[in-house]
Amino acid sequence: MEKSRAYALFIPLYATLAASAVFSFFCIYFSPDISLLAFPLSFAFTAFILHKSILLYRNDIAAAPVVRKLIQYLPYVLLACFVLRRAGKHGTPYWYDVVTVLLWCAVFVLSLATLHFLHEKRVYTLKDEWEKLHKKNPSQKFTGRTRVLFETLDWIDALVQAVFMVLLIQIFIVQLYVIPSESMVPKFLIGDRVVVFKTASGPKFPLSDVGLPALKKYKRGDVVVFRNPHYSMDRKSEIKTVTSQLVYMLTFMLVNLNKDELGRPKADPLVKHVAGLPGEQLVMQDGVLYARTKAQNDFMPVEQDAAFAAWNLNSLDYETKRRVREMPLSQRQYDMMIACEEKRRALNLHEAVEECKAISTSFRRTATSLGKDVARSGMSEDSVSLYAYELFVNYDSLTQRLLSADGGAAWFDSFMTWWIDAAPLQDGYCGGNIYSDANYRLNIMIKCCLGNLVAHNAALIKDGLSSELRRIDARMQSLLEEAEMLNMYVLLLDQRNMPVFPANASDGSAQYIPDGCYFMMGDNRFNSLDMRHSYTPKLTKLTPLDAYSVTYQSIMSPQYLDKKYILGTTVFRFWPITRIGVIE
Repeated sequence: MEKSRAYALFIPLYATLAASAVFSFFCIYFSPDISLLAFPLSFAFTAFILHKSILLYRNDIAAAPVVRKLIQYLPYVLLACFVLRRAGKHGTPYWYDVVTVLLWCAVFVLSLATLHFLHEKRVYTLKDEWEKLHKKNPSQKFTGRTRVLFETLDWIDALVQAVFMVLLIQIFIVQLYVIPSESMVPKFLIGDRVVVFKTASGPKFPLSDVGLPALKKYKRGDVVVFRNPHYSMDRKSEIKTVTSQLVYMLTFMLVNLNKDELGRPKADPLVKHVAGLPGEQLVMQDGVLYARTKAQNDFMPVEQDAAFAAWNLNSLDYETKRRVREMPLSQRQYDMMIACEEKRRALNLHEAVEECKAISTSFRRTATSLGKDVARSGMSEDSVSLYAYELFVNYDSLTQRLLSADGGAAWFDSFMTWWIDAAPLQDGYCGGNIYSDANYRLNIMIKCCLGNLVAHNAALIKDGLSSELRRIDARMQSLLEEAEMLNMYVLLLDQRNMPVFPANASDGSAQYIPDGCYFMMGDNRFNSLDMRHSYTPKLTKLTPLDAYSVTYQSIMSPQYLDKKYILGTTVFRFWPITRIGVIE
C-alpha cells in the first residue's frame, strides 16, 4: 500500500524526466553558434532533477522541496532551450519541430501531475518513513537576517515564475500591446493599451510554425494585430524579432528592442481594421472603398468601411481631438481636397481638349511675337522634369526656358496635346476603371492649370511686366490658388485612393484576394502606412495613357497578408482609465 502511494509520485515524475531527456536529445546540434547551448542546458537540468529524485526515492526527504522547485522550472527551461536550438544559423524540418513541441507539451502536462503529489502538504504522506522523518525533522524556521534573505528569495522565485507564466499566457492566450502611432484614430490613440486574444488565431511556438490551429475566420471590421510584411522575415531578422518580443513581454511593455538598422523602433506588429476579404477585388477612389467578387461582377461601395474610415479629424469631439498629436489636414485643406475631387468628377473631357489646344496656340503666338522659331525642335521628350511639385513651384523659370530654348514651343505643344490623339475619348472609364480614370482626369487638370500659368506668364513677360508685377496679377493669383489645390491633392493621392487590387491579369481578367488572406487598413487614412503602401517612394506617372504625364512620388504598393501572420484580435482596452472598455 505504501509503495503504491509512492508510485503515484514517481510514475509521473520519471515519465516527466524521460520526456525531458528525449527532448534534450532533440536539442543536439553541432554548429558553432548559440544553438550549441540548447543540449547541455536541457540535459544538465534534467540530469540534476533525476539525481535529486533518486535521493528522494532513497528517503532523503530534504530533496523533496528541491525536486518540487526544479520541476516547476523545467517547462520554462525547456522552452528556453527550444528557442536556443532554433536561434542558430540553420533551422529544423517541420516534423522535427512537431515532435519537439509534443515532447514539451508532454513535459508540461506531466509536470503538473507531478507537482500535485510534490505539494508540501501531500508529499510526506506518500510513505510512512517520509512522514516520520518529516515529523522528526520539521522544516527549519529562520530568524533575523537569514529569514529576510529566504523571504526575499521566495519573493524573487514567485516573481520569476509569475513572469514565465505570463509569458506562456501571452504566447498562447492573450497579449498586451501599447498603441505606438495614430494610424487608428479615433478608435485608438497613442499610449492606449489593449488586450489581444490570440488563441483562436493559431499562436505558434517561438521561431517555429508549430502551434495551435487557427480557428478564427476574420470578418470585415475586425481589429487585428499582425506582423508587418514591410520588414524582412528571414531567419536572422525573425530571431531578433522573437527575442525582442520575449523581452517586451517579460518587461510588461517597458523595454522594446525591436528596432531597425537606424535604431528606430520598428512598426511591428501593426494594428489595423480588416478591410478586404478572401475572394474580393478592391479599389478605392475619393475615400470610398469598392469591392467585387466572382458572383458580383460590378464594384460596389463597402458601406462598413465608411463606418470606421476617418478622413476628417477636425470633426472629432473636443476631448479626443485634444489628445491627437498630429492633425493630417486642417479644415481648409480638407475642404480644398473635396473641392478638387468635385471639380475632377465634373471635368468635361471634350472641353478640356479644346482648352489644351487653345493654351498651346496662345503660347505659340506669344513665342512667335517674341521672334522665336516655333517650328524648330530642340527639346527632347524628357527635357523637363514632370514632377508635379517642381512644375508648379518652377512655373516661372519653366516659362522663360520654353520661351528661350530651341523647340520650347514644340515641347509645350506636345505636353499639352499629346494625350488627345494617344487616347481618343470614349464612353466609360479612361484606363478601364474608376481609379485610372480619376488619375487620367487629374493629369489633365494639372496640365490645364500649369498650361494657363505658363501661357499667361509668357503673355505678361511679352508685355514687359516685372516678376513682382506678374506675381500679383489677378489671374495669376487665381491660377496659383488652383495650383495649390492640385499640388496638395497629388500629395494626398496615395492615402486617399488605391488602384484595383489585386490587379487584373494580363488578359484583363479579374484577380481576387486568395483564400486565407486578408487586406488591412488603418482608420486614420491620411496618417496610416498600411497594406496599401510601400515604405520606399517611387517616381510614378499619373497615367500611362500620356507620354507627357505628370509624375509624383508614389508609395502605392498594395498587398494582402496570409492569416498565419495575424497574431490576434483586440478585445479590450485597459488603459487609460477614461477609455477602458470592450473594443467593438
